[in-house]
Amino acid sequence: MGLTRAMGTVLGTIPELAGMRAGATNTMRRSDLVQHKENEKKASTRTSQIVFGERQHLLRVLDSLEGTELPIARMQQERRTLEELIHARTRELNQINTAWDEKIGLVLSADAKPEMLEKLVKQAPEEDFYLLRLISEHPRSNAKTLNKLAKHPYGAIRENVARHPNADAATLAWLSRDRSQPLWYLVAFNPNTPTPLQRRLRDRLKRLGESQPSK
Repeated sequence: MGLTRAMGTVLGTIPELAGMRAGATNTMRRSDLVQHKENEKKASTRTSQIVFGERQHLLRVLDSLEGTELPIARMQQERRTLEELIHARTRELNQINTAWDEKIGLVLSADAKPEMLEKLVKQAPEEDFYLLRLISEHPRSNAKTLNKLAKHPYGAIRENVARHPNADAATLAWLSRDRSQPLWYLVAFNPNTPTPLQRRLRDRLKRLGESQPSK
């Protein structure tokens, strides 16, 4: 019972949220919007995660507008305004990382190769949270790529690495010592975690559960 209760204390369900207009493939997650500790003491940088989210909201507003009956003049004016805002955010994404949408398409492609993902990570600026988050959860990301992403400041990226089946022992040991968020509980259940470390982390989780008062 202690272990189960501890898991309930530490873990939370994070459902996916639809992120694109109808027919698109990208999705946003609730974890993409969560404020992590590393951002609490400073103003938010306009990362690709934020700009992409704004563009998705604007696309949904445009969809809603086009599905309603409005006077022609108002419809044209509001559509023009929304399209300008959408294009402005596309330009901003390309300023963060050149050809941003094309690179997202490469990551989501069925032809994505480990070497390509590694190259994209090397080329991407730190502010491209969205692209790097996609790569951090990609099943073809190799251990070298994940090791680099384990040092990224965005908490959701480090979470993905901690649970990734391709993360190596050194990367998982590093993440188990992360003081900004409790990644150790994910490392505890990664099959690549060295047995001695895994045992210590699971014992820690069990003690945490046993310390919780019964309801």
